[in-house]
Amino acid sequence: MKLTIDTEARTVACEDADGAREMPLYTREAFSALSRVWIQVGWALKHIYSFTWMGRPIIQLPEDMVRAQEVIYRVKPDVIVETGVAHGGSLIFYASLFKMMGSAGRVIGVDIEVRPHNRAAIEAHELSPSITLVEGSSVDPGIVERVRGLIKPGEKVLVLLDSNHTKDHVAGELEAYAPMVTPGSYIVATDGLMQYLDDVPRGKPEWKDDNPTAAAREFAARHAEFELQEPPPFVFNEGEVREHITHWPGAWLMRRP
Repeated sequence: MKLTIDTEARTVACEDADGAREMPLYTREAFSALSRVWIQVGWALKHIYSFTWMGRPIIQLPEDMVRAQEVIYRVKPDVIVETGVAHGGSLIFYASLFKMMGSAGRVIGVDIEVRPHNRAAIEAHELSPSITLVEGSSVDPGIVERVRGLIKPGEKVLVLLDSNHTKDHVAGELEAYAPMVTPGSYIVATDGLMQYLDDVPRGKPEWKDDNPTAAAREFAARHAEFELQEPPPFVFNEGEVREHITHWPGAWLMRRP
């Protein structure tokens, strides 16, 4: 994408695969274009490695976590399943939301390898009683069944996929974990921003097509019981449209009620 900002004329000129266009600077369309570039530069500079949650690195864009909080508070799941543990920051984040809501909710974290120092830090954390770690490939049938066995009949379930982000792997996770999602809740194929990182530092050309958003789109086309949609935003004024910066474009698959 080629972007030219003229602060005096208050315009943004954008040239990308969709063609060339010019837009007023202080508009939602301009904000979207500028955000795309901000995300690309932030990725190159490892911006998401700047944050922790209650002492653990979270490796997420804070805006995405605030949006996730909105959904979790509205859906009020009993169980959150997350594939991809890393340092455990997001597991701690979800467990803390359950705590703040006065819920006995539980978080299940699945990873092909939970490194000993991360496991020790998670298990020593104040919120560890709400967290269960499952080590193994998230698409291994035995691991999937183990996770399923940790969910009690009638519990409301929300799933976030944040492990291997190749299209094929995410497609396999969607098929494995979507049946666990309860109506009105979501399965989230995170980090679809990869589609915008094919020509930036730390990116790869194949990411343009090989990414979680592509897997989510194809999954929705095959499964009528799921709808690919952004969660309805909280707005202060009726009819207000909200723009936001995200690493999770096209990520949210809602199971129809």
